[in-house]
Amino acid sequence: MGIIKLLDEHLANQIAAGEVVERPASVLKELIENAVDAGATTVDVTAEDGGLTLLRIVDNGRGIEPDDLRTAFQRHATSKISSGKDLFQIVTLGFRGEALPSIAAVAKVRCVSSIDDSGLGRAIEIEGGAIKKEEDAAATRGTDMTVRELFFNTPARLKYMRTVQTELGHLSDVMYRQALSRPDIAFTFSHNGSTLLRTTGNGDLRQVVAAIYGTAAAKAMVEVKSEHLDYSLTGLTAMPLETRSNRNAITILVNGRYVRSPAVVQPMLQAYHTLLPINRFPLSVLNLRMHPTLVDVNVHPAKLEVRFSKETELRAFIEEAVRKALGEQTYIPSGAAVRAPKTPSWVQEQIRFQVNPEKDAAAELPNDAAKPIPSAYDRPSASAPASSSLEDLVLKEAPAPSRYSGEPKPQEQGEAARPAPSYNRPGPAAPNTPSGGSSVQAYSTYRTSADRQNAEAKIPEKVWQAAFSAPEKEAKQAQFPELYWVGQAHGTYIVAQNETGLYLIDQHAAHERIHYEYFYEKFGRPEEASQELLLPVTLGFAPDEYEAIRTRIKLFEQVGVYLEEFGGNTFIIRAVPHWLPEGDEADIVREMAEWVIKERGVDLFKIREKASILCSCKASIKANQALSREAGEILIKRLGACRQPFTCPHGRPIVISFSTYELEKMFKRVM
Repeated sequence: MGIIKLLDEHLANQIAAGEVVERPASVLKELIENAVDAGATTVDVTAEDGGLTLLRIVDNGRGIEPDDLRTAFQRHATSKISSGKDLFQIVTLGFRGEALPSIAAVAKVRCVSSIDDSGLGRAIEIEGGAIKKEEDAAATRGTDMTVRELFFNTPARLKYMRTVQTELGHLSDVMYRQALSRPDIAFTFSHNGSTLLRTTGNGDLRQVVAAIYGTAAAKAMVEVKSEHLDYSLTGLTAMPLETRSNRNAITILVNGRYVRSPAVVQPMLQAYHTLLPINRFPLSVLNLRMHPTLVDVNVHPAKLEVRFSKETELRAFIEEAVRKALGEQTYIPSGAAVRAPKTPSWVQEQIRFQVNPEKDAAAELPNDAAKPIPSAYDRPSASAPASSSLEDLVLKEAPAPSRYSGEPKPQEQGEAARPAPSYNRPGPAAPNTPSGGSSVQAYSTYRTSADRQNAEAKIPEKVWQAAFSAPEKEAKQAQFPELYWVGQAHGTYIVAQNETGLYLIDQHAAHERIHYEYFYEKFGRPEEASQELLLPVTLGFAPDEYEAIRTRIKLFEQVGVYLEEFGGNTFIIRAVPHWLPEGDEADIVREMAEWVIKERGVDLFKIREKASILCSCKASIKANQALSREAGEILIKRLGACRQPFTCPHGRPIVISFSTYELEKMFKRVM
């Protein structure tokens, strides 16, 4: 006697339900996808107790023919594919015909559907896979699907269901993804009598984002729109100021289908490179469209994973599209909580009652004081005396290399004779300080004697030469404001201003950005950089670490670091780039080695990137280090010349702004 036998239909349906129906959210996803495929423009969802007691989905789609209603609940019954060729060009969300029989096998289901507006339809009731009743019923156009007592006949599955709040969270997630995928459909979601989501269905994706994540998040998103020969990418992605602690706010759609695809998420995150802090993620809704033959959606029971035919080209396209959208923006967060309206509601002003107030006021002042006060934004004339010897030193002895050619950029004619501008705010001058003197002396009168000593301390020359030998900007993607030095706060933040308001610059973060772009360019040309060490340095590792480095030793050579096996689980550093921070060469190489050991599948881009960040962090000026005005002005100038001057390599903001209105608001000058 043979021992192999066919399972009966009921047991087979229960097993299939285990693949398709994991929890109430799985039921909701399948039924909403059926409504969308039916051409619905409104979808109303009602749930009770996290969907375990009741799930009701009502749509106004095409409905189900009365003769097809019973067939729709049989296994693999579908109207969306008819041959094997159709599997390679699927344009609908559902196609397998597994959802309805799987749901009916583990719940009590009632389906009422009508194909027209006659008011007549057909109803069917199924419990545990068995048909209990089928009859004519009054119905509007569309389908009304009610699922009660999910897993009532499979107590083992019901036992492992989470709390109501957890299941509600999964239901909400499905509703959010579906609403974001189809902003042209009006969705309503209610739970235990409370409405949790309502969209208008007017096709505006930003309004859907506002309904789900809030108005502030919707305003902080930029539009992504790009075309390719094989792909098109549209949607919204958040500016770096709007971040999340996990990836749950990333919605990736492929031909309108929500999927979890590293092939799309990873290049999208790479486009945010150095714009986001560590372990922070953006809010994004991206819809990728392509010909159905370029994507395989039949690789996962719940259709949440897909495979792409041209994945390498697709990754490059997505990264470039998102990077382009982000590169057109300016990321300077506001330091105040208020936001400026178009016109102030009320402005406090002083009224003077003199017949000629300007003449009378001038008569009361000394002759010198009656002269017009120079604006803080007035650029000095060419005849003004030069006051920046440090700036000349940096520009002459450490010329900025061209960012693309790799050759030093020639100094413009007359640049050496150009005077350093003075942007000090009007105020009392320091004693015995001429008008053209150092601004350090001018603003040191407001500091303590200890701070004054720190402010006048000289920074080592090699630090500044390495610090400001950053690439000059040849083409800006985002507009960095022109800022003028005011002073320094707590030896850590540069205070600057322009016509629009006040700015605070984190000097360490700014210096890191300048160094990062400089080192990243240098690491890309290792053949021009390496020099042998006079005294080779040895690095010892554990046996497993030694083997991991030995197999990846070519990676180090590609960034100008040459290691040689020395035996006993030890390497010798023979050569390193000559522009590495002096005295930190061994520490940097060791950290690079530890990172290579930790990571798997390391490529040249990653090792170049990591090395650049390590060098930029070690070589940058630190907090509590006083700067002279000349050094601060050069730092601001070099920061504005960076490709991306708004965040440091770790994603922290560099500049914080206070608009003139915000300052007036804080001081109650504007009510």
